[in-house]
Amino acid sequence: MGLSLALNSARTSLAASAAQIAVTARNTAGANDPYYARRIATVVTAGGGSAVNVLRAADAALFGRKMLATSEAAGSQAVLDGLQTLSQTIGDTDSTTSPAARLGALNAALQVAANKPDSVELARNAVEAARDLAGSLNTAAAAVQTVRQQADTAMATSVVRINDLLVSYEAANQTVTRGTAIGADVTDALDDRDRILTQLSEEIGITTAVRAGNDVAIYTDSGVPLFERGARKVTFEPTAAFSAGSTGNAVMIDGVPVTGAASPMPARSGRIVGLATLRDDVAVRYETQLDALAGGLVTAFAEPRTNGTGPAALMGLFTDGSAGVPARLPVAETGLAAKIRINAAVDPRMAGSALDTLRDGGMNGADYRSNTGAAAYADRLRGLVSALGADRTFDAATGLRTSDSLLSFATGSAGWLEGQRKSAASLADYELTLLARTSDALSNAVGVNTDDETARALELERSYTASAKLLTLVNDLLKTLMDAVR
Repeated sequence: MGLSLALNSARTSLAASAAQIAVTARNTAGANDPYYARRIATVVTAGGGSAVNVLRAADAALFGRKMLATSEAAGSQAVLDGLQTLSQTIGDTDSTTSPAARLGALNAALQVAANKPDSVELARNAVEAARDLAGSLNTAAAAVQTVRQQADTAMATSVVRINDLLVSYEAANQTVTRGTAIGADVTDALDDRDRILTQLSEEIGITTAVRAGNDVAIYTDSGVPLFERGARKVTFEPTAAFSAGSTGNAVMIDGVPVTGAASPMPARSGRIVGLATLRDDVAVRYETQLDALAGGLVTAFAEPRTNGTGPAALMGLFTDGSAGVPARLPVAETGLAAKIRINAAVDPRMAGSALDTLRDGGMNGADYRSNTGAAAYADRLRGLVSALGADRTFDAATGLRTSDSLLSFATGSAGWLEGQRKSAASLADYELTLLARTSDALSNAVGVNTDDETARALELERSYTASAKLLTLVNDLLKTLMDAVR
């Protein structure tokens, strides 16, 4: 081998080793970054020279699965968080403050009062139990609207984040496409782009499509474009306050709704979808159950007409809170759980009330009085107890049995809520486990193994040392040759 050829070979090898060592150093530095993909240095030899190309490890299939798992986990967690709030606020059948427990306490108080109908104290206890029941329904209804409001606010926050991420993605995508066009190293920009995609998938389910020039378009998992050479505008109008029967607004992408019943292409996963499900489905279903229970109570405790020509029945122990008497039936159930009250005519805290109207009837006047004065009269109290245990018809929209007693319906409602919470918790645990395993699989495929990088660095250092020694040897030979010529 000629000295000039040996010199060129040593210099080329030295430069290649240095470049590969630099890549190894980058890998080691990025080992703890979950969005960093391993760089792979390849030596390309041509025309008597060589160059180092830097490639980026990638697995499109695994990355797609990770984005899907991220979206599904975020959506499941959003539903679970709301259900846990409802469960903690309202309680369950074992809680002394839940509607089911309060109804059971009222039933027991009425039974005791019926056994001693002349006791003012027992009548007072029954009325107070009714007050507690109405209060628990009011509290539960308020909790439902609070959860809906919180979900709506979180949806607005999510939309802001989506728009911010799309702006960042546009900048990263431009860096990739422009760098690709001129042959620049775009591996850092690719990391940044994947990071943004992962964060975006937390908010809404997405899919991607690779186009010419390393350009990547983004669509929702239902096919609505989010980014096609430019970011689409995602909008949402928050609702100021929720009440029974009110409907929240949909999330829009360029005017196309992607949440809600009216959406032609509804998104299927992501935090926004979970929040919309909580706001418009789960919480509304529970609200319907509470209103149905309140409506059943008003009807069960209604006072039948015994004389005269007035309405056949008027609201008795429980009313819808509307001012004025008589309170006519049937009562509108929508929003009733938030308004239900005990009748002022029997409320010992109200002036002019009479506790004996619980036993005798007559909260709506003499025409609705069942007992004319016997202190031992217990038929009406026993009738109220029977009404609580009698089957009645409930709307199928409650998601519970359409024929059931009030006592069983209340227990079933609490059981439904707890069942929803347990199912959501199981699903969230599964989705988080799947996300962890998918993330591990992707990390194993494209991430950095520090042991491998250390071994690679040692190997490259030996190669670098050998090239440096060869360069020194050639330099010495050339010096000897030049000295001999002189």
